[in-house]
Amino acid sequence: MSRMAEVFAAARAEERAVLIGYMPAGYPTLAGSIALIETMVENGVDIVEVGLPYSDPLMDGPVIQLAVSKALAEGTKITDVMTTVEATAATGAPALVMSYWNPIERHGPEQFAADLEAAGGTGIITPDLTPEEAGPWMAATDHHVLDRIFLVAPSSTPERIQLVCRASSGFVYAASTMGVTGTRTSVSVKAHDLVERTRGATPLPICVGLGVSNGAQAAEVAEYADGVIVGSAFVSAFEKQDNAADGVHAVGALAADLAAGVRARARPTERLEMS
Repeated sequence: MSRMAEVFAAARAEERAVLIGYMPAGYPTLAGSIALIETMVENGVDIVEVGLPYSDPLMDGPVIQLAVSKALAEGTKITDVMTTVEATAATGAPALVMSYWNPIERHGPEQFAADLEAAGGTGIITPDLTPEEAGPWMAATDHHVLDRIFLVAPSSTPERIQLVCRASSGFVYAASTMGVTGTRTSVSVKAHDLVERTRGATPLPICVGLGVSNGAQAAEVAEYADGVIVGSAFVSAFEKQDNAADGVHAVGALAADLAAGVRARARPTERLEMS
């Protein structure tokens, strides 16, 4: 059983959802991003998505775009992303990379997978890569025993959901809304339907992302999803502070609030066993 599978199994035993937090490598600096990730884990984040900064983040909203631009201005490279993955793994939390496909393709799928495995990474989320175009990546991740996470969306047909689920491992990412990332005042009502449609196609955990910004929303999503994914809210919490120390404190406080949220309500006990 992989480290990530162990985390989902432990959360299931506690009748709660898993909390997954995103932070770009190199934001606001390399050391700063590691400090933020460490405080996220210390305050209840179970799995960390390490963002790979990319110059054309079309699927990200303004908050993450700002963070990514600052990371790029710091000169963040793939080697820095792997350093951040290594530091994340050292906390005991599974470390995923969230990346657009272009940087991986330029680096070479096999080499990227090898580097991620060497850094102690667990897998990768590729939001703009479709299973039909993922042949080399699927071979590389199989070779290096990495989980690959693809996305389903409210617009996904039953056939599409089946295809994504067959190609995925670790968990399936359910994007709760159509559009870019960002915090919202409420989570889309389409998220619950999407999770239920996806659950019928796979025994894998299903995690909901896009829009969760506080503990109350996390508790709402945790009633029906296996994991709650939060990204923009962590960046916003840091950005609203006047200095880095206060920013780290704010990110830790948000993580604690979200962690309480995913633990707030009893989870359904009937869950298919993970393979």
